[in-house]
Formats: sequence, structure tokens, C-alpha cells
Amino acid sequence: MEAKKDSRSIDNIELVFLKMEDYEEVKNSMKEAYANMQQAYWKERHIKTLIEKFPEGQIGIKVNNELAGCALSIIVDYSMFDDKHTYKEITGGYTFNTHTSNGDKLYGIDVFVRPKYRGLRLGRRLYDYRKELCEKLNLKGIVFGGRIPNYHQYSESMSPREYIENVRKKEIHDPVLDFQMSNDFHPARVLKGYLEGDKESQEYAVLLEWDNVYYEKKTNTAAMKKSIVRLGLIQWQMRLYKDFEELMHQAEYFVDAVSGYRADFALFPEFFNAPLMSKYNHLSVPEAIRKLAGYTEEITKRFAELAISYNINIITGSMPEMVNNNLYNVGYLCKRDGGVEKFEKLHVTPDEAKVWGLQGGSTIQAFDTDCGRIGILICYDVEFPELSRILAEDGMDILFVPFLTDTQNGYSRVRSCAQARAVENECYVAIAGSVGNLPKVHNMDIQYAQSVVFTPCDFSFPTNGIKAEATPNTEMILIADVDIDMLRELNQLGSVRNLKDRRTDIYSIKRLNK
Repeated sequence: MEAKKDSRSIDNIELVFLKMEDYEEVKNSMKEAYANMQQAYWKERHIKTLIEKFPEGQIGIKVNNELAGCALSIIVDYSMFDDKHTYKEITGGYTFNTHTSNGDKLYGIDVFVRPKYRGLRLGRRLYDYRKELCEKLNLKGIVFGGRIPNYHQYSESMSPREYIENVRKKEIHDPVLDFQMSNDFHPARVLKGYLEGDKESQEYAVLLEWDNVYYEKKTNTAAMKKSIVRLGLIQWQMRLYKDFEELMHQAEYFVDAVSGYRADFALFPEFFNAPLMSKYNHLSVPEAIRKLAGYTEEITKRFAELAISYNINIITGSMPEMVNNNLYNVGYLCKRDGGVEKFEKLHVTPDEAKVWGLQGGSTIQAFDTDCGRIGILICYDVEFPELSRILAEDGMDILFVPFLTDTQNGYSRVRSCAQARAVENECYVAIAGSVGNLPKVHNMDIQYAQSVVFTPCDFSFPTNGIKAEATPNTEMILIADVDIDMLRELNQLGSVRNLKDRRTDIYSIKRLNK
């Protein structure tokens, strides 16, 4: 049996449109994925037809440039088919002549992931792509016949309908149906004689549907497509953990929660891992935080794995890190494509320098992501407007600010400055902090926070410049959608245009170490 892929060895994950030169990989991947079904792979002519008819619907996912799985689909006029159709009927006898660009439903022809890549939630990415494609093409929804490969074990004791109900109630495990229902597809009916030769499913299938809530009836009215990015802010409760694994279990819980809402980013607070210092409370404060720095590399690796597994970009908040015997406050952007990039706190507070011996970093940069260009400033850094202006000049659309404040005074400084950055740089600003207390950790006794997503202040935005805000001092997540296209409109057509109206003839901001 081939071992599953270790996510720590992954350098890159990418979705690609299938090309004919991928065929041999597609064929071999299907043989592996459907090892229990003989000749269960598409012939070259089938893949060629699908690519020619509907290239956007034929997608592959590659891990380190090796094909790991595929999703194949067509568009159909669903009114032309009975709800009790077969696979052969829906594909036009495997000619795919049933595909029409004027159809109303995206029909899933196939989804598979090679065994060694299972466990990385790659199938979820393929389904997410289908959903995004469905929304982009303004189709009513997605439909397909889902196999029930474990049914043959129960066929003598229960009907397919009873089997499906038991799977729904978690009394029976079916790897395919469980996965599809967990991805928001709901069973509509049982299809008898659906896929000829599918002995495991006894040739039964479940008609699964997903409705596009953004579907709009087609009109002749021009409409502008918007680019929506969903933010997930984690207002982290400081509490004592028995060990490192328990802390990471809590971190994964929140990643799972925000990714369940299909968020594009998860933002953790500054020094969210401070509870791990409790076991070093017998040491001096500078020694304890240097012990905490010993966890940073492993935490970053874990977050990189979670970013891949949950298909979400994770901003790790910040952590202490030792470099050449110097202590810095750093964080990592763990991208869902496998990339990892580092950011640094540039300005340390007088207390951080005096008590911990922290030093400021030296690198300021914007980061490219699959949702546009972002900036990240740690806590105190947001109180220096030059930094965010440099990031704005680099094309930043969203500024993320992980912070840690113990009093309302400190929080008010971060909040007020963050809101100002949104106005002056015509960008969105998301801030996330920790709440609660750590009585057994010196210099980290009490925290105060209210996580917020700020917007510019103009007619297209909230009048108070607040898109969403969490309940103060309560552990929770905050989910908010931000529209990047609205920033473009603001830049050109806003009541005021802060970026365009700068008097660069009499002043400028100069970066010294780009």
C-alpha cells in the first residue's frame, strides 16, 4: 500500500486547467483512484472532447507539479432530463453532446484524488473550485450522481434510502457520501441503475445538489462583477494549556471554524502562543520568552499544514524568534498554495525592549496572495502611518494587524490608528487580539481586545467605517466580506481621494532598504 503524502514535504499546490499532454497522468491517476473498478478511466478521446467543449470545467490539482486529482464537469439544460436519469444519459452516451453553454446547471462528471494524496483535503479544493465556477457563470447550482461504495456491505439488510439515512445520521460511514455532504451537497433522491458496472454501489447512486445562492436570472442589464474576499478574525482566549499539542488543537479548531465559512484568510493575534510560557514561570521573564521562541519553527510548520489542509491563507499572529542570539517578534503568512512568508515587528514598545530585550526588525513588504496584495503590521507598528503608506504605494488592498493589549488605553491606540490607516490609504484594515488572562505567566497577566474590520469612509462603505466588530473581551470568531472592486471605485470616484490628492511636490515618504 502506497504511503500517504506528508504535507511537510509539499512545496506547492496549484489548480490547473487540464491539457491533452496531461492525459497519461490522468489515466494513471484514475487507475489508482478506482483500483476496485476495472477499466475505470476515461479514454483519450473523452478527455479531448471535454477540454474542447468546456475547458474551464476540466480542472486538475498538482502537488509539487505532480497530478494529484481531477474534477471534470459539463453544463447541462437540466430541464431536458428526468430526475431519475442515468450516467450514460446525462453524458449523451459518453459523447458529452449534452453540454451546452446555455444550460442552467453544472453537472459533475467525475472527481477523484490519488490515494497517496488523500488526507490533504484536496477534494475540498476541487469542489470549492466548482462552486466558484458555478457562481462565476451564474448557474443555478451543481448536481451529480454520487456513488455509495460501501452499500454492497449492507444491501441485504437495508434499502439504498435507509442506507443514505444511516450515513446522514453518522451510524454508517461512507467515504464518498460523507465527504460530499460535508461539502454542502444535499441528497435529493436515489438513482437506480445509474452507473453500469458499479458493483460496490450495486449500481445505485445519490443525486446530490448544491444551490447557488448568488444566482440571478439573466437580464440585458449590464452588471459589474465584484471581487469579494472573506476575512476570518480569531479573537483568541488566553488560557493555560497542558502542553503544546493542546494549544495547537485549539488553533486548528478555529482554522476549521473559519474555513467552514469559506473564509479566504484566518488572522490570529500577536503572541497567541504566550500560554506555553507557563511552564517556564520559574525562570526570569527574558529567559521564559526565549524558551517560548523554541516553539516558533514547529508552530509555523503546523500552520503551513493547516493552510493546505483547510484551503485557507493563515496569518499566524506573531511569535518570538531568536536570530543570531537576538530576539525578534515575527509572524508568518502561510498560504494555501504551500508558500510561507515572514513578516517582522519593526517598532517594539519600551516595555518589550526593557522587560524582554526585544529588537525591531528591518523588513517592510506587501505580500501577493490569491486574493490580491496584502500588508501585515504587528500591533505597535500600526501607530506609525509611514509604514502603511509604503504598503499602500506597493498596492496593498487589505492590512492585517495582529495585536496584544492589556488595557483599554493600549487597545484604543491600536484601534484608532488602524481606523485612520483605512481612511488615509483607501484600504480595508482587519485587527485581531487576545482576551482573558494568564495569571501564571509574568508580564502577560491580562488582555483586552475587540477585533474589528475597518473600511474607508465614503458613500459605498459603512458610514462609521466599521464593516464588522466582535464583542469586546469574548472568545469568538468574526467573519466579514470585503469588496476589493469598491476600493478601485473609491480611488477614482470617491468624495475624497486621499491617495491621488497627496502633495508629492512638497513631501514624500522614502523607504531606505527596499
